[in-house]
Amino acid sequence: MYVKPKKHLGQHFLKNTAIAQQIAQGLSGHGGYTTIIEIGPGTGALTQHLLALPYEVWASEIDIESVAYLHQHYHALRPRILGEDFLKMNLKEKWTSPLAVVGNFPYNISSQILFHVLDFKDHVPELVGMFQKEVAMRVSNPPGGKEYGILSVLIQAWYEVEYLFTVHEDEFIPPPKVKSGVIRMKRNGVHDLGCDEAMFKKVVKTAFNQRRKTLRNSIKSLLPLGFENDLLQLRPEQLSVAQFVQLTLWCSDHPTPIKNG
Repeated sequence: MYVKPKKHLGQHFLKNTAIAQQIAQGLSGHGGYTTIIEIGPGTGALTQHLLALPYEVWASEIDIESVAYLHQHYHALRPRILGEDFLKMNLKEKWTSPLAVVGNFPYNISSQILFHVLDFKDHVPELVGMFQKEVAMRVSNPPGGKEYGILSVLIQAWYEVEYLFTVHEDEFIPPPKVKSGVIRMKRNGVHDLGCDEAMFKKVVKTAFNQRRKTLRNSIKSLLPLGFENDLLQLRPEQLSVAQFVQLTLWCSDHPTPIKNG
């Protein structure tokens, strides 16, 4: 059975089995999980290596042809192949115990996958995945660079992120137009940022939406009237997670209610 990669689903099938094995080996077991879910397994290039690990493997795949292929070729996986959209899953309801997320993620939903994992951060102790290289760099880079942005801060508030390796275009069918990067995210020990989480997101997003401006100008509407601090002279890419927390605490003194979003 042949499965044609579908552009509208962002499918680029990995053909190098050694790279697939490297991704699987990136799972460290951090947090003591015994269950993993692979997102977008396609024809199972990565799946076969995950099944060799000591975990209960699940697969989330919305492509009907790929689901049929997996049923045909991976008999042991059949009861745990979900023809469902990962982005719509309530991970706590489906799995009562913690689980790791892994995959060669479709580029067109990779950021959404990360935000969904954040919604269940206390249920997902580890993620190992392949992204468009630009996204992988954005998630893993420290403050100070042009790649550091909203995703960087929101992910690094809750996870330690490690850039593992780069994958070239010709390792896929069809080849994407960009390089890919594999990262590993391990849940850190933070369970409370020390500030309102919704406000934290609001401050981070507002600051980076005008990233060329200093914080004094970009988040002026969120700060108490007349508030001053040396930190406001910086641009958002220069701030650590801890400094964004401090910024959020200052903004929480704002006299007017601020809508979440």
